[in-house]
Amino acid sequence: MKFDISCLQPKEQASFALRALYEAAGCRKYHMGRFEEYGLYQENRSFLSSEQVITFTDLDGRLLALKPDVTLSIAKTAQPAPGETLRYYYHENVYRPSAESHTFKEIGQMGLEMLGDVGEVQVRQAVSLAAQSLEQLGQPWVLEVSHMGYLFGLLDVLDVPEASRAALLAKLKAKNLHELKAAASAAGLDEAGADALAGLMSLCGSCEDVLPRVEAACRNERMEAAAAELKAITEELAGAGGSIRLDMTLAGEMEYYNGLVFQGYLESLPRPVLKGGRYDLLMQKFTPGAGAIGFAVYLDELDRLGAPLPPVQQQKTEKTMLNVALPKGRLGDKVYDLLAGIGYGCPEDYNATRKLVVENPAAGIRYFLVKPSDVAIYVEHGAADVGIVGKDILTEASADVYELLDTGLGKCRMCVAAPADYKDDPSRPVRVATKFVNIAKSYYASIGRDIDIIKLNGSIELAPILGLSDVIVDIVETGTTLRENGLRVVTEFMPISARFIANKASYQFKHREMDEMLEKLRAALAAKEEKK
Repeated sequence: MKFDISCLQPKEQASFALRALYEAAGCRKYHMGRFEEYGLYQENRSFLSSEQVITFTDLDGRLLALKPDVTLSIAKTAQPAPGETLRYYYHENVYRPSAESHTFKEIGQMGLEMLGDVGEVQVRQAVSLAAQSLEQLGQPWVLEVSHMGYLFGLLDVLDVPEASRAALLAKLKAKNLHELKAAASAAGLDEAGADALAGLMSLCGSCEDVLPRVEAACRNERMEAAAAELKAITEELAGAGGSIRLDMTLAGEMEYYNGLVFQGYLESLPRPVLKGGRYDLLMQKFTPGAGAIGFAVYLDELDRLGAPLPPVQQQKTEKTMLNVALPKGRLGDKVYDLLAGIGYGCPEDYNATRKLVVENPAAGIRYFLVKPSDVAIYVEHGAADVGIVGKDILTEASADVYELLDTGLGKCRMCVAAPADYKDDPSRPVRVATKFVNIAKSYYASIGRDIDIIKLNGSIELAPILGLSDVIVDIVETGTTLRENGLRVVTEFMPISARFIANKASYQFKHREMDEMLEKLRAALAAKEEKK
């Protein structure tokens, strides 16, 4: 009986296609054991996505770990000779912590690594194979490209301290313009320096549009070299089949990538399905003078390709629909009124119906009415393209989304509050009652104070009154509830307002619609501010 590959699951079909692609390109399969000595990860913690790994002691007494990363193991063992280029591909599982399930997850990967003598030819081949890998997956795709040398060159010109760079790159990665300037000021940059960093936000789009502006914005040789490499890569990828976009806010991990970085998206998936870049610094820890470039394809992401489309996406519309996660309640009403005023209203009043989905195909808009604390989840997982969510919820969830706009709506602040006569006793941990566990931990860690967390879901103010806690961490708007219960604000440490967020994959395929909405929204908010 003839074997029919179409009977396989999408990720199984992909593994066959990618293996054929990589072997045809002259790559050899690299197989490794499931375990690695824990010392490798301990010595290279800065190169891992998370310091948390599964460890155990083997029969010889060695401390081993289930692999959280493949590249690190290959870089350690490859050992290319001077002038030699090793080309490997792999099909392995790695084990990483999952914030959603609060446990470790087994993740299937296929990837490709070029190590040793890595020059222009090898870099072009690696990035070309990344684009071909996406093409093999059978869906419309986008490959997003950037260059860490360009970012580092600008940070050098602006004399940004090393200690401040990670925070600035994090704001760039999130497209968080409104907080980027504040972080730039905290790093000691003047207004011109902050504006130069903010200018990177506009360097995002098609190669034809963005590359000339990338070249024009160069301010030193490092930026010029990066721009030249980006130009060569975009020429290499011309006619690749999908869409190639430049995005100079795409920043890899500082201590991992040092050159080109790239990410690949499929239209129907909520997260990048491919990630890669140049990582000479890691390679040179094991083989002095060697270079390296590679990428990984996350096969488990392809499981969603076999699932049926949800009902709302089965409806055919002439216009591209933007799916908006709208929080129920006062904030949602304010946001809806604002969007309706700029052309995104619906014929049906969602407050007059029990429907959870209302839409206007003519305007290209569809609203999902969800609990405020769930907005970031719907957006991060791609059920919604965009959403409006409070900064408190966004921070607590650590959602991996773009934070495109501070709407200024629903302003309040995150505070530490306590009874009027409270005095901190440094001889013991502070007992903190809150529903914002992650925010509270982060704040107290930043000031070096030990705490005992007491998680509550409501009536937080009651905890110190009954002696359950010393203090609370909660949102404060007017302070009336605190005063009426004999409490006072001890510290304000985070301004809160409603933020406009976007799914990272949706942004690649619906950026025109999102940018148009954002432009109208900014104009409406500015006009509203002028009337005050």
